[in-house]
Amino acid sequence: MATSESTHVSEQAFGEPGPLERRFRLRERSTTAGAEAVAGVTTFMTMAYILFVNPSILGAAGMPAEAVAVATAVAAGLTTLAMGLYTNYPFALAPGMGLNAALAYGLVLGQHVPWQTAMGVIFVEGALVTLLVLTNVREAVMDAIPLALKRAIGAGIGLFIAFIGLTQSGIVVRSEATLVTFGSFTDPKVLLTFGGLLVTATLLSLRVRGAILIGILLTALAGVPLGITQWPQQWVRLPHAGSFSTFFQLDVAGALQLGLLSAIFAFMMTDFFDTMGTVVAVAGEGGLLDREGRLPGIRRVLLVDSLAAVTGGLAGASSVTTYVESAAGVAEGGRTGLSSVVTAVLFFLAIFFAPVLVVVPPQATAAALVVVGFLMLGTVVREIHFERYDEAFPAFITLLTIPLTYSIARGIGYGFITYVVIKLLTGRPREVHPALWAVAALFVLSFVWAS
Repeated sequence: MATSESTHVSEQAFGEPGPLERRFRLRERSTTAGAEAVAGVTTFMTMAYILFVNPSILGAAGMPAEAVAVATAVAAGLTTLAMGLYTNYPFALAPGMGLNAALAYGLVLGQHVPWQTAMGVIFVEGALVTLLVLTNVREAVMDAIPLALKRAIGAGIGLFIAFIGLTQSGIVVRSEATLVTFGSFTDPKVLLTFGGLLVTATLLSLRVRGAILIGILLTALAGVPLGITQWPQQWVRLPHAGSFSTFFQLDVAGALQLGLLSAIFAFMMTDFFDTMGTVVAVAGEGGLLDREGRLPGIRRVLLVDSLAAVTGGLAGASSVTTYVESAAGVAEGGRTGLSSVVTAVLFFLAIFFAPVLVVVPPQATAAALVVVGFLMLGTVVREIHFERYDEAFPAFITLLTIPLTYSIARGIGYGFITYVVIKLLTGRPREVHPALWAVAALFVLSFVWAS
C-alpha cells in the first residue's frame, strides 16, 4: 500500500511519464532530458577528432579518405545509437585509436596486407569476440591475463600511436646510422605540428572540453597561411556512390590465412582490455556501478561493443570500440542512453561534411596522435608495480616492443612469453593461468612460422 501511495504521489508531482522517461528511466538515474542532451553534445565534441584522424590514418594505407570519413561517421553513429537504445548507458563508440594505426601502419604498410584483407581481420576478430561474449568466455579469458600485462598493452599502444604521430609530422625521421633521428626544426610542417602539440597540451591543462578537437581545428587553420592546409572546394555535400566505396569490401577469406592469426589475436586482445577498462572507468565516474564494482547488464554493453568491431570491418572504418571520452559526457551529467542517442545523431549529421573532414593536414592529426598516446600511457602505466620484477619486467617488454617493433601483436607476444618463462625459472609456474601457457605457446609458434 505504501508503494502504491508513493507512486501516486510521484505521478502527481511529476505528471505522467513521457516517452523519453519510459524509455530511458531518467528520474530513476536522477537526470533530465536537457542534461542528457548537453552530455551527448559534450561527448561528441571530445571524440569528434576521430572524424579527422581516421581518414588521415587509413588514407595513408591507400584507402579513399572521403569514403573513410563517411564510413567513420556511419559506423560511429550506428553503434553509439545501438548502445544507447539497447543498454541505456551513456557510452559512445567510434573507430578505436591505436587499433586504426595498428591496422594502417602495422598490417597494411608494415606487412603489405591489402586494406580489404585488413578489414577482414577486423570482421573476424569482432565475430570471435561476439562469440566469446555470448558464451560467457570473455570474462574468463580476461581473468587469465595478469593485470600488469593488461596495463602494459594499453601503455604500449599509447607509445605506438605517439611514435606514429611524431614520424607522421617529421619531428622524427629515418636514419641509416641510428634507425631514427630528429627532423628539421625549421621545416614548416614540423613547426606546425609542434605548435599544434603545444596548443592542445595547453587546452588539456586548462581542462577545456573538446581540447583535442579544438587543437586539430586550430592547427589546421594555422596551416592555411603556410600553404599546408587547403580550403575545401565544398563545405557540404550529399553522400554519393563514391562516399560508400569502402563498405562491404572486406576480404574475410584472405584474413583467415595462418600468417594473420597473430594479428587477429592482437586486435582481439586490444578490444578485450580497452573496452573493459573504459566501461568500468566511465561507469564508475557516473555512479553506475553496484556495491561490488560491477556494471549491471554489462553483457549487453560487451555485446554491442563486440558487434561494433564487426560493423567497423563491414564499413571499412577499422575496429569500432567504446570510447573513454564518454567520461566527458558523464561529467556533464549524462547517466542514460539518451545522451548516446544525441551523440549518434551528431555523427550522422557529420556525414554531410565529409569534404571538410579530409582537408585537415596530417600535421594537425599528428599532434592529436601524440596527445592521445600520452593520455593512453598516463592512465595505466602508473598502475604497474615496478618493484615486482617478475610482473613488471614482462610488462616493460610489452610496452617497449609494441612501438619499437611497430607491431601490437609482436609486443603482446614477447610480453606473454617473457612472463611465463620468468615464472617458470623462478619456481612459480603455478601462478600462470593454463590459458596463458597455451597463448604463449601459440605466440612462439606464430613467430617461428613468420621467421
